[in-house]
Parts: sequence; structure tokens; C-alpha cells
Amino acid sequence: MGLRIGLGYDIHRLVKGRALYLGGAQIPYPAGLLGHSDGDALVHAVIDSLLGAMGDDDIGRLFPDTDPVYGGIRSVELLRRVMLRMKQKRMAIVNLDTVIVAQAPKIAPHAESMKGVLCPILGIPKGSLGIKAKTNEGLGLTGRGKAVACWAVALIQSRPKRQ
Repeated sequence: MGLRIGLGYDIHRLVKGRALYLGGAQIPYPAGLLGHSDGDALVHAVIDSLLGAMGDDDIGRLFPDTDPVYGGIRSVELLRRVMLRMKQKRMAIVNLDTVIVAQAPKIAPHAESMKGVLCPILGIPKGSLGIKAKTNEGLGLTGRGKAVACWAVALIQSRPKRQ
């Protein structure tokens, strides 16, 4: 069956005056994630989990922040490119599980809209994507509301070659 697992992680600082994107959804909040792209730490963690499962380069080598082409790009566009690579390698997602670590904003009210954006791109049903939220109980940058960190674990499989 060719099952493979990949782990992804990302963290970005929150800064005032920037739109907040998580899981491809824009979330109303007075601060957004700082990054060369839109800073969507959840999508970045998902991308790294998929790339790791494929045995590919990480997000930073594939889409370097030194390349102006990626300046301000929506992270879901980068995810679409990763999904094309996955298709070319004849691999498919079995399921993804994610954790968003943020003191604020509250994530649960936005989880379904994140799934609504991500699942069509990932080619999986909503039941195959877990989105959980945790606070850091006031500890560290995430606990003080200065950053958002995300973890993702992907299970993928090789698709059989057509006869």
C-alpha cells in the first residue's frame, strides 16, 4: 500500500495591521501573521508535513522567502503547487491532523471554514482533516498572544499505477 507519514511545524509572529489567514480562511482579528507570504502558519505546517511524507524538500527550500515571486503570495497557492507534485508522484492523502497553538483568537468558530477551504485543495473529505486548537496557558510567545504555532501530521499513500 505504500503508506508514509510526515510531520510539519511552523510559527509566525502576530503583527497589527495585517490580515490574519489560518487554514486558508481569513479570520477577523486586529493582527495577522508576519511572513514573506500571507504567513498562514497552518498551511505552512500542512505543506511541510506533506513534503516530508513524500521525501521532498521542505517549504523553505521549495518556496524560499528570498525569492520575490513568493512575496505576499497566498499560502493556499503554495499548497496547490505541492498537491500537483504529489499527484505527479502518484501519491494521495489518507488523512491529516493539525493543531493550532494560539492564545487568541478562538479557533473553534473558524475550523469549519478552514476545512471548507483546505479539503477541496487537498482532495479529501472534511472527515479526513482534523483541526484542533490549544492555548499555551500563558506560556511563551504563543501564550502571551505574540505568535501562532501550528503542527501537522500527514498520512499519505502511493497510488497504484494504472495497467
